[in-house]
Amino acid sequence: MTDEALDAALPEERRLLVAAQVRRDTRVRVDDLARRFGVSGETVRRDLQVLEERGLLRRVYGGAVVTEPELATVRTDVPADGGSPVHRRIAALAATLVEPDDTVTLHGDRLIQQVAVAMTASFAGRVLCASLPVAAELAGRAGVDVLIAGGQVRTADLACAGPVAEQFFRQYYADKVFLSAAGIHHRAGLTQRLLDDIALQQVMIEHARECYVLADPASLGRTAVGRVASTGAITAVVTDGSADPAEIRALEQTGIKVLVAQPDPDAD
Repeated sequence: MTDEALDAALPEERRLLVAAQVRRDTRVRVDDLARRFGVSGETVRRDLQVLEERGLLRRVYGGAVVTEPELATVRTDVPADGGSPVHRRIAALAATLVEPDDTVTLHGDRLIQQVAVAMTASFAGRVLCASLPVAAELAGRAGVDVLIAGGQVRTADLACAGPVAEQFFRQYYADKVFLSAAGIHHRAGLTQRLLDDIALQQVMIEHARECYVLADPASLGRTAVGRVASTGAITAVVTDGSADPAEIRALEQTGIKVLVAQPDPDAD
């Protein structure tokens, strides 16, 4: 996000970015935040009070520190190896689909966070996101404008959800949306476990020209409780070479393109 955009950030957007910075750096100072956002120290202190009331940080003299163990908790529907080689390969392949000047929507779990990490430093464009960690990863990059949804922030993954977040994404149109899957099935389509993700992801898909689903190999052929979209709404599935070939073929037979990330033969 540019300095000008930071200066003009709405209060809720600013608070979400502050919470993400606390989570990343473990400690923040009022003076530093005031300079970063171009607001008064009193405004920053009010923001910290609001975030403390939400359980997202703990105020200390001169600033705030990360709250544990709340911020260390991860979502139960995301594989524990969010930074595994398999997930990094999937994310790296997905990141190659992002083109200069794209407007990209990124949802919020750990696999999608890896896409933000993998996006080339030369990318210049706009990112719409519902995740504090994604916003924190991209907000400091030159040429990248980050817009983050408001709404209820889930403590487990620092993702925004609910009607306010849905309304945010109704205001914008993206070239591409990147979502992860609890389940991707040739008949059931894209499914998710968290009910508040279903409506939000449906809005994201409706407001994007192309939809890419990042699928851990274990999610292929599986279904979760809530259907997000049919296979016809999906541009391509991005998965890993360790996925079941039969499940890949079943998806391809529906007309979905399946992009398969392969291990680097030179890697350890």
